Amino acid sequence: MKSKICLIYNYAQHYRTNIFTLMDKNLPIDFIFGDKYRDVKKMDYSLLSNHVEEVKNIYLPLKPLYYQKNTIKNLWKDYGVYLLLGDVTCVSTWMFLFFSKFSKKSVYLWSHGWYGKETLLKKILKKAFFAMAKGIFLYGNYAKQLMIEEGINGSKLHVIYNSLNYDVQIGYRNELEKNSIYNDHFKNSNKNLVFIGRLTPIKKLDLLLYALKELNTLNHNYNLTFIGDGEKRHELQKLTDSLGLSKLVWFYGACYSEKEISNLIYNADLCVSPGNVGLTAMHSMVYGTPVLTHNKFEFQMPEFEAIRDGKTGTYFKYGDYISLASNIIRWFEEKHDRNNIRKACYEVIDEFYNPHIQLNILKNYLK
Repeated sequence: MKSKICLIYNYAQHYRTNIFTLMDKNLPIDFIFGDKYRDVKKMDYSLLSNHVEEVKNIYLPLKPLYYQKNTIKNLWKDYGVYLLLGDVTCVSTWMFLFFSKFSKKSVYLWSHGWYGKETLLKKILKKAFFAMAKGIFLYGNYAKQLMIEEGINGSKLHVIYNSLNYDVQIGYRNELEKNSIYNDHFKNSNKNLVFIGRLTPIKKLDLLLYALKELNTLNHNYNLTFIGDGEKRHELQKLTDSLGLSKLVWFYGACYSEKEISNLIYNADLCVSPGNVGLTAMHSMVYGTPVLTHNKFEFQMPEFEAIRDGKTGTYFKYGDYISLASNIIRWFEEKHDRNNIRKACYEVIDEFYNPHIQLNILKNYLK
């Protein structure tokens, strides 16, 4: 690989540390990151030995459009290959792709691609956007198939999956043992449900509380732990109290200690994500805990593909807390062998959803 690579990304998310550091060590690459993204923690730039530049993300009045300042000038620098976050709402990425057509530079996009809920206008815009790239790295096969059906050349589409801090996680995973963390906290022997992620409206976590109340009414008692913080926390706590569930729900709060997180997930019985599942699925499965989420895939994030029904998790009817409750009951009544489920979860992450797989795919195409 002779051409130097330039990565232009919206932000250096802390949970992408593993893939970015592997790219830093194994590719001739420089990094350009946006300066902020919601309330997500930033990775430590000092872990990267190659050049790192931070640019300002300017959010435009017409939301959700934004512009990354001082990125387009890099098209005339000594790079042969560019890898940009394929976000159709980023105006500077549109401009970068357009001007690249007047150069001999290769521009790739790293993108969710297609969801399946696109309007006619959005389809037109996305087709124009992706047509300007030499290749597109996608998080899942579902998006690739949808894009092929829309007439996009399949030879340009490369499924790269997604990853978290896998190497650190595997280190902790190898040391994990069952313990009484939930029994000690809740003072009962119920099965334990868990959610890990930001407590935001799109996660529809109120559905999980209503489902827990329904389960309680049916004399199916479960504990529930929220690992994470976010704008909906106070509202969810109030709902918990009003439903009389305070003794069964643990708001653990934000946690950036992977050792703590590994123990909490490993000792849980089922991870439940009522809204889109995203990185929650990977975080849960790497420690061997199956995932339950909704079945309307056009409103999902790509990581839903890691759920193999009956093996690494299952699905419930979108937006229906009664269905959510009944599928929690069904999962446990099917009496899955916990060790087999744990092994199946490990295998999905180890074979697809890790940064070493991603790096190998990037190395194959960024030439």
